[in-house]
Amino acid sequence: MFTGLVEGVGILRQRGNGKIAVTPQKAWDDLVYGESIAVNGCCLTLEKALPSGELLFHTLEETLRRTNLGKLPIGAKVNLERAMAAGARLGGHIVQGHVDRSSEILELKRLSDGDMELLVALPEEDRPLVVEKGSIALDGVSLTVVEAADDFFGVRLIPVTLAETALVSRKKGALINVEYDIIGRYVIRQLQYAGASSKSSGITMDTLRDAGFF
Repeated sequence: MFTGLVEGVGILRQRGNGKIAVTPQKAWDDLVYGESIAVNGCCLTLEKALPSGELLFHTLEETLRRTNLGKLPIGAKVNLERAMAAGARLGGHIVQGHVDRSSEILELKRLSDGDMELLVALPEEDRPLVVEKGSIALDGVSLTVVEAADDFFGVRLIPVTLAETALVSRKKGALINVEYDIIGRYVIRQLQYAGASSKSSGITMDTLRDAGFF
């Protein structure tokens, strides 16, 4: 499990033959073979830490297809986070490292009030999973949704996020990894089963939506 609080930025060095190699900008000296590390929000297993500083990971074809790790150019910056230690503070939100999809960045711009705004495309089938003031992970960064529209959602990036993550290097039109809040996914799933198994109450997904629950 992760928290979405990025611990460092790395450089994508190699990709091919089912492997990717990443060089952290700040080296870790206590890495353990087989440990989980989130790379751009995607949970990967460390296979080897090379003397050159590169970290080598095995990547399934599904991983490369579903995330932006298969599309980023060599030399691109990626976010890195080691798995949460027992007893550590949960400063972000519960992030599994299971990327739902990679979505298009529609806009990354500075607003008149000085804030940086990031707008990301939202497919119709994912609308119930995004709510204003809810949590979302973008390239592994825990963020708060400030706007949830029909076909996009928006977040704001604070100075620490811009300085300590790779998000500042992202461009309009690029793909960004999205992991929706696991709690929201379970709520939606349970409501779907409740609606299918019990018709007596008259409560359906439509009535809940009309009442403003999501």
